[in-house]
Amino acid sequence: MKFEGIYTPAITPLDERGQIDRKAFAAVLESLIEAGVHGIIVGGSTGEYYAQTSQERFDLGVYAKEVIGTRLPLIIGTGATRTEDSIEYAKAAREIGANAILVSTPPYALPTERENAVHALAVDRAANMPIMLYNYPARMGVMMGEEYFSRVGKSKNVVAIKESSGEMANLHLLARKFPHIALSCGWDDQALEFFAWGARSWVCAGSNFLPKEHVALYEACVIEKNFDKGRAIMTAMLPLMDFLECGKFVQSIKHGCEIIGLTAGPVRTPLRPMNSEEKRTLETVVATLKRTVGQITSGANRHA
Repeated sequence: MKFEGIYTPAITPLDERGQIDRKAFAAVLESLIEAGVHGIIVGGSTGEYYAQTSQERFDLGVYAKEVIGTRLPLIIGTGATRTEDSIEYAKAAREIGANAILVSTPPYALPTERENAVHALAVDRAANMPIMLYNYPARMGVMMGEEYFSRVGKSKNVVAIKESSGEMANLHLLARKFPHIALSCGWDDQALEFFAWGARSWVCAGSNFLPKEHVALYEACVIEKNFDKGRAIMTAMLPLMDFLECGKFVQSIKHGCEIIGLTAGPVRTPLRPMNSEEKRTLETVVATLKRTVGQITSGANRHA
């Protein structure tokens, strides 16, 4: 499997009782398909997997596959503290016919690079399907580095990495020494730099509610190779990226979905909802972004 384009880690809509809203979840998936994203991830941190029971995660994967069918690639997150649990999520992904799995570092455990590699390869052996690694030390506590990549990179199934360390040195390491592991941007305000270094995909939570704008940046940089246009789009997107780092990330993504008419519902504890002022600020940021990117893309079309 080749990872190319915009991959959206889908939100998990909840009803007023805090239970998963299947109808709203289907609507989110359909909106992404209609908007032209290139793949959907279920069971990522944006989807609040950490606040779900194992059964909810299994059921959500099954339902996502039912809704999506073969229209887009489906990637299932396998994140868990115990290797045994990650293996079960990976096996379930294979059974439902998912296209790939997302393999991260077990959180809280703080494994060494060798231990982390052994974990990933155990999941790989159990599933035997395409893998996108997920390097997110801010959440997981440790960095995937050269020793880790040297070990896991020998598997034919390790085809890509969502690099979310924010460390440009790790981007350079991957691009130079492990080019067979396809780069995927996982640090939003570095998307332009990732594309310049050869990344051909971007896993971006903001595409839940601004899919066309994220696709526009991907197309400008990767398809058109027009980095002047890409810089203009990125400039318009930076205020959103700055806002998303305010400390209420998932809440902001869910409210963004509400802004465009999707039902997202609340977040699960321990997270708390946004206040009115935060919501108004996000609404202003989104409106300005949509207007500006619309002008950039329509202007480019007129002069094509």
